[in-house]
Amino acid sequence: MEIVTSRINTQDPDGREAGLAAAAAAIIAQHCIVLPTDTVYGIGADAFSPQAVATLLAAKGRGRTMPPPVLIGSAATMAGLALDVPAGAQDLADAFWPGALTLIVHSQPSLTWDLGETMGTVALRVPDDELALELLDKTGPLAVSSANRTGHPAATTAQEAFEQLAESVEVYLEDGVRPVTGEPLSSTIVDYTSEPPRVVRAGGIGIDALRSIVPGMLDADGSAAGEAAS
Repeated sequence: MEIVTSRINTQDPDGREAGLAAAAAAIIAQHCIVLPTDTVYGIGADAFSPQAVATLLAAKGRGRTMPPPVLIGSAATMAGLALDVPAGAQDLADAFWPGALTLIVHSQPSLTWDLGETMGTVALRVPDDELALELLDKTGPLAVSSANRTGHPAATTAQEAFEQLAESVEVYLEDGVRPVTGEPLSSTIVDYTSEPPRVVRAGGIGIDALRSIVPGMLDADGSAAGEAAS
């Protein structure tokens, strides 16, 4: 079925309500949407729809070896999606969610989803963005990746996302520039599927802030606190 693309300005109350309803309907129909987050704009799909996730990866020009992270509406949701959440991961979630922190944890084996070649893991984040959280409240967990073709700059507006993704997305929610202040940034990704946990992508939350909660955290070079990278 051909997708009819809608671009909706959510910066006024009527547009916000209409945009959220249209985006939620698109998710139910297993189509992709573009939404603002606290970091950059993202392309999102129902995390539990293999068809929708495949469409998301195709829109970005990615294969299954680069599975998307999953945005959730609250830290409490992590327990239902992850298997035996480590205490340190929960401490980081409590400290930095909502915010620019993504946690890689072991996923519940009973979940009926297919995000790609995840090796039994899932990357979870609660975004610090009011519109994104309102949408997640309507849709449940969303597979979300930056709204750009792989290798191109991340979109900071829905218009920039449209210029790269065009009709592969059904609904674009335009809510102004993201991030609201400062330069575009990525979330910091921490892998909690091994011990000690390790930063696998530096981003909006620095290693010192992470180590204030989990002192044994390895940095992106694999170095512990006080060690020089080799």
